[in-house]
Amino acid sequence: MKVLVAEDNELFRSLLLEIVSDAGYEVSGHANGRLAWEHLSAQGADMAVLDVDMPELDGLSLLKLIRNSGRFRGMPVLLLTVKAFVEDQVAGYETGADDYLTKPFSVEVLAARLRALERRILRRGTAR
Repeated sequence: MKVLVAEDNELFRSLLLEIVSDAGYEVSGHANGRLAWEHLSAQGADMAVLDVDMPELDGLSLLKLIRNSGRFRGMPVLLLTVKAFVEDQVAGYETGADDYLTKPFSVEVLAARLRALERRILRRGTAR
């Protein structure tokens, strides 16, 4: 199962890639939403983990592109951000996020949430 990760902080992106890979997923990491969208359009993915605040194309804008895409509309997306206010979380869910995790977070919780999103995919029979 392929997971697309978009995170502008290089060290944090490396950590995310390691966590997702260690959880048993094939992972691709991207420094901003534009690069992530280009990769997604060309290579596809089964799920996405998106930072909200990124240069060039932020996570919410990327999520809108995903939700408006015929190909990726149903792809599970987890937003990952330092924004913990209720209104930020509501904005994420209203934009189409399936899950919302605030930084800092537990490695075990991130892995469990990815497995929960994967179960949804498998129940639906969604393909890339």
